[in-house]
Amino acid sequence: MNAAERFEVVSREDEPLILVNGEDEPVGTLAKSACHDGAGVLHRAFSLFVLNAAGETLLQRRQRSKRLWPGYWANSCCSHPRPGEETSAAVCRRAKDELGLAVRPEFLFKFQYRAAFAELGSEFELCSVYLGRVADGAVPHINRAEIAEWRWVGAAALDRELREAPGAFAPWLTLEWPRLRRDYAERIAPLP
Repeated sequence: MNAAERFEVVSREDEPLILVNGEDEPVGTLAKSACHDGAGVLHRAFSLFVLNAAGETLLQRRQRSKRLWPGYWANSCCSHPRPGEETSAAVCRRAKDELGLAVRPEFLFKFQYRAAFAELGSEFELCSVYLGRVADGAVPHINRAEIAEWRWVGAAALDRELREAPGAFAPWLTLEWPRLRRDYAERIAPLP
């Protein structure tokens, strides 16, 4: 492990997730593992896209120990707020926990999706999507408990990869990226 890596368990199968209705109103809590069983139970989640000054997006390959979509490429960071925690605070916490990066999250949009991973379970999430910028030259200090590898990728290259090999990516990324490109192109462009 080099200086830019560490191993720290920051996610557990027994941690409580916030159950929500379709309006994102809390309706209770349930263990993460139970939320992901079968067809899934609707819960609150977030996705963060970290961009550098060149407009490149930080992608992570999910650790092979993950129950759902192990070894798949995903956006910079995705997780769940804790009961009583504001989603933007959870974004900051997990960016630090997983990537070793401080970000100021900018909320973009919210959407609901369901995706099954073979017989192993499903994601059924009401997901808030955020953007975060880092200084040019920022280097992630990845958490090997969460992330197998990482890379910066330009928008056009990611578009091409998603067309040519969509099965290499987690389903939430394949749903979120086209909307980012369509509705938020000016916000994900390189800085002047």
